[in-house]
Amino acid sequence: MWSDAPVDPVDPVVLEQLAVAIARETAALALAVRDRVVRPDRLDTKSSATDVVTEGDTACEALVRERLAAARPGDLVLGEEGGASGTPAPGQVRWVVDPIDGTVNYTHGLPWFSVSLGAEVDGVVVAGAVVEPVSGRVWRAARGHGAHRDDEPLRAPEQDDLGLAVVGTGLNYDPARRGRQAALLARIATRIGDVRRTGCASLDLCSVAAGWLDGFYEHGLHAWDVAAGGLVAEEAGAVVRLPGADPEGLGEDATLVAAPALAGPLTKLLVAEGAGEV
Repeated sequence: MWSDAPVDPVDPVVLEQLAVAIARETAALALAVRDRVVRPDRLDTKSSATDVVTEGDTACEALVRERLAAARPGDLVLGEEGGASGTPAPGQVRWVVDPIDGTVNYTHGLPWFSVSLGAEVDGVVVAGAVVEPVSGRVWRAARGHGAHRDDEPLRAPEQDDLGLAVVGTGLNYDPARRGRQAALLARIATRIGDVRRTGCASLDLCSVAAGWLDGFYEHGLHAWDVAAGGLVAEEAGAVVRLPGADPEGLGEDATLVAAPALAGPLTKLLVAEGAGEV
């Protein structure tokens, strides 16, 4: 099915189209197998007892890898479940895949989960798609070509008042770290408008792109959590700070995505309240 997809040049729009097509097919598979695989005897765990993985996760990632191998055999893949297929050479495309982001929501029947595919070149994400299996919404972006929800262009929110801002966050699977993150949230809760914790980072980042959230922060996210959603937010005009260098003191594994006028005040508040130590 994918053998006729172009391999060269590395065109962000072409990569975006492929990401959407594969993510849509994978989303359909996630729904099709959910009732069969989401049972206590079919759940495994990773970093903690609450960090679950299902047969649906592994089946969905296997499908993504199969489709990518057929469409673009020269590309590499980094997946949450299967790891990295190799070290990319300069100019080589690597796909960063979360086959089901929000697995805990998935296992509990909550509709807020996604399939996320991002394509990066030389460490820079150039295209991506985040598809919601339940609603069918498609969030997509190609670097330099804007971000869209389905066919609607996205624009980051214009909120500039931290006291009115709705800010999303997430909590780590490790109980000790989760406690520190909850304490940080308690310290900032009276200084922001309101808080949301949805359990699906890729969709939280897309929500900032849509203006559904004014900002989002979390510690401990991985490349597959933020690759596609981060590009969607960036192309919508949001300020995007991904894990890596830490000049502000947020923490090396901190993610922060926010309305342009809100990013500075939110960063300052989090740092002042000890975000770098969570």
